[in-house]
Amino acid sequence: MVDLSDDELLAELGVEVETPKARTYTPRQERIIAGFEDIVRFYEEHGRAPLHGEDRDIFERLYAVRLDRLRELEECRELLTDMDKHGLIAGTQSEGQVSPTEIDDDALLAELGVEPAGEDDIRVLRHVQSAEERRAAEEIANRTKCADFYRFKPLFEQVERDLESGARSTRRFVKDAGFLKADITKGQFFILGGQIAYIAEVGDTFKAPNGELDARLRVIYSNGTESDLLRRSMQRALYKDDAGRRITEIEAGPLFAAETEEGDLESGTIYVLRSKSDHPMVAENRNLIHKIGVTGGSVETRIAGADKSATYLLAGVEVVATYKLFNINRVQLEGVIHKVFAGAALDLTIPDRFGNPVKPREWFLVPLPVIDEAVTRIQVGSITGYVYDRTQARLVSA
Repeated sequence: MVDLSDDELLAELGVEVETPKARTYTPRQERIIAGFEDIVRFYEEHGRAPLHGEDRDIFERLYAVRLDRLRELEECRELLTDMDKHGLIAGTQSEGQVSPTEIDDDALLAELGVEPAGEDDIRVLRHVQSAEERRAAEEIANRTKCADFYRFKPLFEQVERDLESGARSTRRFVKDAGFLKADITKGQFFILGGQIAYIAEVGDTFKAPNGELDARLRVIYSNGTESDLLRRSMQRALYKDDAGRRITEIEAGPLFAAETEEGDLESGTIYVLRSKSDHPMVAENRNLIHKIGVTGGSVETRIAGADKSATYLLAGVEVVATYKLFNINRVQLEGVIHKVFAGAALDLTIPDRFGNPVKPREWFLVPLPVIDEAVTRIQVGSITGYVYDRTQARLVSA
């Protein structure tokens, strides 16, 4: 007779063998079992149950707290009894343990040697930063003492004087104002974190991991420190700083920009006029004689009644050019323009309406293209040191 197994013998006798069904677990039960298996592995490696105590490894202390909880909860005892081949669930709690029914989250962290996070704790994730933002913040904070600050101190002192006098101004640093990363260049000043920041050096341009161009900067701060952050990090920090500002160049900035930026305050208009006077000298040099002025109001209002005012040579005038001003001291700017063209001032005396001799001011023997060049130089900050040479009919370095 052939030997049959028990199952085969039962099958021969017509008895149906019932195959035990594999037990299924809920996700919560699976997590409980997985946590218990960690404790079992610890027991098998060390020959004992995990214990509490500050001198214990943090993982052992974690397993000890977990084991206490498993022992306390009836649901866990019922689930794990068949798996508890070492009698861990049935064991007694270790001396000095904390009852898991009385322990809250902060107490559990304390039991593990981790201090609970306070309101200002950086581990509390309220506004999670990207990796780039974290790197930018680290670079901004990572400032060192500037060994050659004596070289830069006079620059900061001059900038402060310029701001006080109005020669320089500060502009809000906003994304939609047309400010690009490439605009951060050597020699510029900014206000960041309450300190004036000077771009002393700009390294070679390279392509960042995201494909954008970037460069390493050497930034000197007015408190005598420096940092070597990336240009993109500098830009990001200025965007995030509510008090972040860009300091304009002397007589520079968008004084006469075709498009204004957010926050710009209109200061007025430079106007260039051509006289319709029939005075022999004026008639002979009509395309050369121009009045250059600045007004805070309407140019049309300013020249109304020109034919009755000696200021306008008692004749009508033609507006041949205008330039809008933003965030600039009109009086100071007008003084700069008149200084540049002082050598070409019109020397003409005419009688006023009452017959009194009057010498009109702000009229110059200057071609319109040269006036336009002067305005452009003021706009880009390169007018310093230039004057108009009548013999050459152009701007020259003084």
